[in-house]
Amino acid sequence: MRFPWRPLALCCAATGRRASSSSVPEGIESFVPASSTIDAHALEQLQAFLSRATRLFVITGAGLSTESGIPDYRSEGVGLYARTDRRPMQYAEYIRSAKSRQRYWARNYMGWPQFSSHQPNSAHLALQQWEEQGKVHWLVTQNVDALHSKAGHQGLTELHGCAHRVLCLGCGAVSPREDLQKRFKALNPSWGAQAGGVAPDGDVFIEDEQVLHFRVPSCKDCGGILKPEVTFFGDTVNRRTVQFVHERLAESDAVLVAGSSLQVYSGYRFLLAAADQKIPVAILNIGSTRADHLAEFRVSARCGEVLSVIQPH
Repeated sequence: MRFPWRPLALCCAATGRRASSSSVPEGIESFVPASSTIDAHALEQLQAFLSRATRLFVITGAGLSTESGIPDYRSEGVGLYARTDRRPMQYAEYIRSAKSRQRYWARNYMGWPQFSSHQPNSAHLALQQWEEQGKVHWLVTQNVDALHSKAGHQGLTELHGCAHRVLCLGCGAVSPREDLQKRFKALNPSWGAQAGGVAPDGDVFIEDEQVLHFRVPSCKDCGGILKPEVTFFGDTVNRRTVQFVHERLAESDAVLVAGSSLQVYSGYRFLLAAADQKIPVAILNIGSTRADHLAEFRVSARCGEVLSVIQPH
């Protein structure tokens, strides 16, 4: 049985070096929404909030990974919803339609080399260092990119799963996504497509007619349908995972939201629980969030620029 808090085993160790906090690498800037420079008062406010915390509960979202080159869905002007009329795969469609699965995996196969190569940025590394220092009690991420694991974070729940793992819907076997990439390549030795823009969850845009001859393997053990071990839109998070996160939240004395608008209820529910338990909340996110009214304050700035200069005591 795989417990929901088990860290991802396949990811590399942290580099031990913190990336530059003053700039975003060229080519990545286009995925990070515009923000004003953080003012000294806001930084002092967040520093004081974090210094008071002894068992910090952190929730991270897609805004943390845009600085690593992974686009998000909702950022103003640069998110997927702002750039295109394409929408993410729905769980019901994936289960119901073999053609939808074929289209999904063809796009994912093309996008995997780039998606899997993304590395943690200064925000991921800062949070990992805070954990080593005993500041962070638990971290919950809504991201499926494995960047917290790559940074070396241990006390971690991947709320929506991880794209680096593949699940068989028949027998429940879990396998590394990299193994499936090799199977795709073996089944489609001469297949190729002209890829367009990159999407948030690891796939790229390909016209439907280009995927007609793409072959999708089944589970090697039972012949069942394979699916990335992520929570698709329209699906629900495992109840045991939710309960486990609630228990970690109850043990905490402060909550920091980093890089999430909290529009999806699966993450927002923990802010409601924090409010019920009178646990103070601070939010670091470019733009407003669903939980602004539950927070003591919100800092509108890039996560990497802020977290890399904070020194929680």
